[in-house]
Amino acid sequence: MNAHHPPPEVAVIATVYNEGAAIDALMTSLCAQTLPPSEVVIVDGGSTDDTAARVQAYAGRLPLRLIVEHGANISRGRNVALAHAQAEIVAITDAGVRLPVTWLEDITAPLRADPTLTVVSGFFRADPHTTFEAAMGATVLPLAHEVNPHTFLPSSRSVAVRRSAALTVGGYPEWLDYCEDLIFDLRLKATQPPFAFAPAATVAFRPRESLRAFWKQYYRYARGDGKADLWRKRHAIRYGTYLVGLPLLLVGGATVHPLLWGLLIAGGVAYCWPAWRRLPAVMQHAPDRSAAAWAQAVALVPLIRAAGDLAKMAGYPVGVWWRWRHRPPDWRI
Repeated sequence: MNAHHPPPEVAVIATVYNEGAAIDALMTSLCAQTLPPSEVVIVDGGSTDDTAARVQAYAGRLPLRLIVEHGANISRGRNVALAHAQAEIVAITDAGVRLPVTWLEDITAPLRADPTLTVVSGFFRADPHTTFEAAMGATVLPLAHEVNPHTFLPSSRSVAVRRSAALTVGGYPEWLDYCEDLIFDLRLKATQPPFAFAPAATVAFRPRESLRAFWKQYYRYARGDGKADLWRKRHAIRYGTYLVGLPLLLVGGATVHPLLWGLLIAGGVAYCWPAWRRLPAVMQHAPDRSAAAWAQAVALVPLIRAAGDLAKMAGYPVGVWWRWRHRPPDWRI
């Protein structure tokens, strides 16, 4: 870039809460960026562990501002960070991720090159520490080549936006505790030019470590869908499949013709196939790539699929009931 035209300032923002065991991965990877941030604004929602102290320890290595706001949820934390950031280009990420050294350079490059562009979608991949986590990553996370860049809604683990655009749409919805980044994305898509896609800006994060933790996560995601009135058709199809289609095939196989059980098995294989197809890409990052680990991962996929679906079926009506009772703002533009 011409010496008379220095690169625009770039901020990095994140929210944290009780991330003492994982925050160093984010902070050390921020320190190693090929494009150093002009400011790093981190909002702590009132951690009861040593998260704030661990973040503050990097003040000598980063242009860091740590803000503690007790009780702030993820949306509130991000909005506070956006309000305090000074740079026009803001890269957003989360605690618990590891950033490749070129992440900030890659995710902001389109914004730095094109002043008319407002949003850049990064990407994410599983960083499994166990075979279960590898199976989890393959089951719930798409690969970069599987997404349509024109319709992809980025996770706020890896996204960059012009601060003015984020403020124009009101930031993140503070009344919503989960799925807040989807609402943020949808509001931006409704008002801003098409998103750019930067698959090289791929962050690594660790999937949930147990079926119980996964259930809780997907229950909350679906509850957020219900609160925000998202994906009605998807949830209706899931209820129809499990509450109508599956029982009919089971009963039909026993009373009409065993071939119906074959259709059920074929449907299950088709449902799990995308996850099994992703396993080679995810297992290359797993600590154990033995034949036994592969067999375990393959066997875990149907269990994880079913657990996620049941968690969503449990969480969605809770969110719908909340929406009926609280009448949140209409987020659609």
